[in-house]
Amino acid sequence: MTRRSLFGTGFGKLSEGLFGRPADSDSTTYPVGKSEEDWRESLSPAQYYVLREHGTERAGTSPLNREKRQGVFACAGCGQALFSAATKYDSGTGWPSFWDPLPGAVGTSVDRKLFQERTEVHCSQCGGHLGHVFDDGPAPTGLRYCMNGVAMTFEPDDGA
Repeated sequence: MTRRSLFGTGFGKLSEGLFGRPADSDSTTYPVGKSEEDWRESLSPAQYYVLREHGTERAGTSPLNREKRQGVFACAGCGQALFSAATKYDSGTGWPSFWDPLPGAVGTSVDRKLFQERTEVHCSQCGGHLGHVFDDGPAPTGLRYCMNGVAMTFEPDDGA
């Protein structure tokens, strides 16, 4: 092995530790699949950045953080229902937070971005990155699903 190949491999691992895996490294097949070109056409630039490139919106910028009506929060990529408004709470973080997803709505994976190990949350239908889950939430689950508002839409209940 040459110093150049060793350095290249080392830098690749370092950049993966700093910046996480590339957006296209997830080889999982989801029920809703599109080409990257189709995703770019169907999503806003901010939605594409979060859902497809595993980005994070700035804290406090999503109107969904202030949403108080009853209804359902859905994936902005495919429309799958993700969270009931009944499980939403104000975590004080600046992102919409929930203590429990709808059954089967989300999946998780390990995220090692920035030398931290966190649990990434993604839509189980299209694989879109939604945010992360932490174990500092309220009862009854003790979980805080800290979601990017731009990755979701909100559909109020009729009459809300």
